[in-house]
Amino acid sequence: MLSQKLKFLILFFFLLVFGNANSQNKSVLFYNANLVDVKSGKISKNQAILIENKTIKSIDSYKNIRNLASEKIDVKGKYIIPGLWDMHIHIEGQDLVDDNKALFPVFIAHGITTVRDAASDLGLQVLKWRDEINEGKLLGPTIFTAARKLEGLNSIWKGDLEIENEVQLTQMLNYLDSLKVDFVKITENTLKGDLFLKSVIEAKKRDYLVTGHVPYDLTIKDLANEGFSAIEHASYLLRLGNDENLSKKGILDGSLTKAQAEKDFLMNFDQKKAIKAYSDLAKKNVAVCPTLIGGKELAYLDENNHKNDDFQKYLTKRFMANYQWRIDRMANETAEQKQQRKDRYQLIAKQLPFVQKAGMLIIAGSDCAALNTFVYPAASLIEELGLFQKSGMEPLEILQSATMNGAKFMGKFDKMGSLDIGKVADLVILDENPLLDINAVSKTAGVFTKGKYFDKSALNQMLKDAAKKKAELDKSRE
Repeated sequence: MLSQKLKFLILFFFLLVFGNANSQNKSVLFYNANLVDVKSGKISKNQAILIENKTIKSIDSYKNIRNLASEKIDVKGKYIIPGLWDMHIHIEGQDLVDDNKALFPVFIAHGITTVRDAASDLGLQVLKWRDEINEGKLLGPTIFTAARKLEGLNSIWKGDLEIENEVQLTQMLNYLDSLKVDFVKITENTLKGDLFLKSVIEAKKRDYLVTGHVPYDLTIKDLANEGFSAIEHASYLLRLGNDENLSKKGILDGSLTKAQAEKDFLMNFDQKKAIKAYSDLAKKNVAVCPTLIGGKELAYLDENNHKNDDFQKYLTKRFMANYQWRIDRMANETAEQKQQRKDRYQLIAKQLPFVQKAGMLIIAGSDCAALNTFVYPAASLIEELGLFQKSGMEPLEILQSATMNGAKFMGKFDKMGSLDIGKVADLVILDENPLLDINAVSKTAGVFTKGKYFDKSALNQMLKDAAKKKAELDKSRE
């Protein structure tokens, strides 16, 4: 006969093992919901969505699946969309580890369940956070990251992988292989065009998505012909309304400065020529991440000094101190230069409907970073989507750019990016219909991600905790 104590231990072990397994696989049913199909733009009314083990198990009427869930949540006629993707952020700053980590729940509170980190000096730490979030050890948005980007010698950006020849390029790509990065990012601060192009070619041979800036001594067509995956920042599209080969030639022979080239791109812009180029890029599957918000904030800094922005209660003094460098750099701009910034921003924003119509994949990203002045983490993506709408894009197109397009670009659309059976259950509940006005994405009533549901109260608590952490960090550094 088993002793009473041994029986108790066996029972305890059984509950420990199987109880934990059951809690991890807890089924949740959201019902009385308006489900937004981001693929078609159709809304399925009064639907129920069943989630098991972090995956969408069934979508049906409440009557048919009501008995399949251990937890039921009445959405009360609100709208459910897939979690939002911010496809261009920078988690940066070797002295901002705690500051960045504290902002992860802020992304969740804004309905952003996935982000693409476009490299920084904090790349190795970001890789650790990526894995911890995937393993359920840390709450935050799913992270895809380039970790550290390729650049030339003496780049102004911290943490770059600097190269000056093909041997070093091979070494750095081997290093990125070892890090298991999700894509390769390349910029042009000091990297010469020929080696930049070779970097694209070699990274593509290793089956990487390759994104980045566009050097003055290359054309966008040069990059597209070698399989460039995406242009970071729509500002580069202004080149397509000009003769890129002519400006490239001028840069290479020294007859044209970079500043003059930029002015020419703006002043000599030919819309018909640009539209034709967008169509050509679409045929080569080149995507674009517009990041309008950063240019807009700088262009209108003389009209908005951001002194009373509520979001600053989540950002430490050390984090925001980084904003000053761009402000200082613009301090002596003339009235003409300030107006040129505004004109340039408006022309860039105007391109989005043309880019959309041409068939290019638009992936929404904010470029939020400590070094990007007043481009606030999480909040800036919501603002970015509002700018898309002001540019003339339709709400459905905008919603697609911040959900399914990101998943498509990353090759994950079979698992993420829409409300479909078998996909990861990243859901955002909205008070209003985003297909009527994209600003509805700011009306978040709840978020389900990483197997957990956060109602409005829980989301508000996340924000309160973030504000509290900011205050604690500031105080500890006094």
